[in-house]
Amino acid sequence: MYDRQELKERAAKAANKKAAIGPDVDLGEFRRTPVEHHYLSDRDLRNVPAEDRERLIMSGVDVDENERIATYFQKDTSVVHCKSRQKDIQVIPIRQALKECDWIRDYYWKLVSVDADKYTASAEMELHDGYVIRSLPGAKSEYPVQACLYLDKEGIQQNVHNIVIAEEDSELHIITGCSTSPHLTKGLHVGVSEFYVKKNAKLSFTMIHNWAEDLVVRPRSVSRIEEGGLFLNNYICMKPVRSLQMYPTTFLTGEGAVARYYSIIVGSPNSEYDVGGRIVLQKPGTRAEIVARSISNGGRIISRGHLIGEVPDIRAHLECKGLILKGGMIYAVPELEGHVDGVEMSHEAAVGKIAQEEINYLMSRGLDEEEATSTIVRGFLNVDIPELPSQLRAEIDRAIEMSGKDVM
Repeated sequence: MYDRQELKERAAKAANKKAAIGPDVDLGEFRRTPVEHHYLSDRDLRNVPAEDRERLIMSGVDVDENERIATYFQKDTSVVHCKSRQKDIQVIPIRQALKECDWIRDYYWKLVSVDADKYTASAEMELHDGYVIRSLPGAKSEYPVQACLYLDKEGIQQNVHNIVIAEEDSELHIITGCSTSPHLTKGLHVGVSEFYVKKNAKLSFTMIHNWAEDLVVRPRSVSRIEEGGLFLNNYICMKPVRSLQMYPTTFLTGEGAVARYYSIIVGSPNSEYDVGGRIVLQKPGTRAEIVARSISNGGRIISRGHLIGEVPDIRAHLECKGLILKGGMIYAVPELEGHVDGVEMSHEAAVGKIAQEEINYLMSRGLDEEEATSTIVRGFLNVDIPELPSQLRAEIDRAIEMSGKDVM
């Protein structure tokens, strides 16, 4: 039963509830007053200022929309562009969907708990907007949908709620870029996301964060994958951020469902990252994989991974590798939890440094020390992601390449 008033009451009671993990943040530091921006036509979007365009490109956003079938662009609290060029792929601002689409009631706050902590509570009590992306039954997206959540107003708190639905037998690819304007230094992004992958559907979701040094980021997401469904969840953050804490959870609720998490984190000085993910395998034949790559250039990184096998005939693997280049700390927390006979689960974790003999070998082949180190780092960050569309693979490669100099 959908009851918006009950949701708000529950949220109000949790307004001061701290998160179970991650550093606490004083929400009073940030402004939540709505900020109005004018709507951007296709032409306006193509002609955004050069400095903003560069920030968007770094987040995987194509303002020319050449290889995108839909775009959602939110600036601070305002939706400034929203359009789909494929009829069976819907993109709707969530505030609009809550007013006009009865079916959204079956998905809104059904996976994430509104009273999980003060961040989820704030997202409901002062919802700014967010997107609903839905592929209709049997739909195939040739190119990705792109979504951008952009912060421009100094000191603002941006509250969004996103819902993604891949209906039965559909295929949906999304690249979402989160970024800030060049002049912004301080802000808070709170993002609630709920993912639904129906029977035999396929969803790939690639998120590229390009924040500022004094940004606080608190995503909260849960996904449910039905029989034969596939969920690829890719995350990249190679820029400074004051504090990032995220711990997405996926429930594999149908036989043969598959979920794969891949993440690439580069920790800068004075930045703190508490990241990871949990996958719960609830039906026979389900498969899960979590692969994390972390590099510390002076940042503090906590890399978590939790696989839970509740039934026999499941397979799951967790791989967490960290590289310390210029100080900082990497803390790997791999967890395997098997509840019955017949589960097959494994993990490997490693934290170390670049071996001098590897650098010496590459230098003997004609590279200088900086080139040799850069080559090793790029190889370390190169994660093979099965079944990822070529367009998204190219975006990930470009993000790594563009950030490579900062890593060094």
